[in-house]
Amino acid sequence: MTSHSVSFAQRCNKYWRVIATGSCFAIFGIGALCLTFIVFPLMTWTARNQSQREIRVQSIIQRAFRLFCRTMKFTGTIDYCFDNVEQMQQDRNCLIIANHPSLIDYVLIASCLPQCDCLVKAAIWNNPFMKGIVKAAGYIPNRDPESLLDDCSQRLNHGNVLLIFPEGTRTTPGQKSKLQRGAAQIAVRTQTDLRVVHITVSPSFLTKQMKWYQVPDTKPFFHVEVKNKINVDEFIQNSDSPTTAARQLNRHLSSAIFPENAQQHKTNL
Repeated sequence: MTSHSVSFAQRCNKYWRVIATGSCFAIFGIGALCLTFIVFPLMTWTARNQSQREIRVQSIIQRAFRLFCRTMKFTGTIDYCFDNVEQMQQDRNCLIIANHPSLIDYVLIASCLPQCDCLVKAAIWNNPFMKGIVKAAGYIPNRDPESLLDDCSQRLNHGNVLLIFPEGTRTTPGQKSKLQRGAAQIAVRTQTDLRVVHITVSPSFLTKQMKWYQVPDTKPFFHVEVKNKINVDEFIQNSDSPTTAARQLNRHLSSAIFPENAQQHKTNL
């Protein structure tokens, strides 16, 4: 009797989370359009220049994302916690490097940062719900490598923080993750330190292979852990070229972002 009752309760909870997830994403889409066409124009029309407009937009995004995350938590869609987020909030002229296990990783991180530039894949600029936001916020499209480096350098020289997911796409559960070298190249070429953020989701939720309505049997828990800062000068000084420095830094980043892979490698040795 007890087992049947628990099983029935779990099924009801899962069905509710399907409804809550769909509702939250509907709110996200409507909210994104309202921000783009109503809130951003009203809040930025007195801005003196493009930089000031972008800072205001990013501050609005932080508040909106924080409200969205709290809504998901309140409705029981997900639960989450942050560790050492105060360190990340104090960073300036810094790259924030994070793994990417789910669709809402960017939302969780940006909800903690009043100013956060982001390196965005080109496909996002064609998304009708996100295009207005990324454009108004001045996010950097991941297109031409030369202009990309110049854009990143310009933002970092102004003391901004720049969020990058070096995998380039969401992590595939069960497969060993591999980092692209772009984040390490930017860090070395601009001589910018990196703050590592590690995100775990248990059970898996909103992965690249899952539809939004494919919710797990139990409520997903997101653990966002802000880890130590990496000094890029150590890699530059101990290398004979920027390319070598970026390669070594990328290996170090892989161990820092995916400690489980590093531990498995030691075990195999």
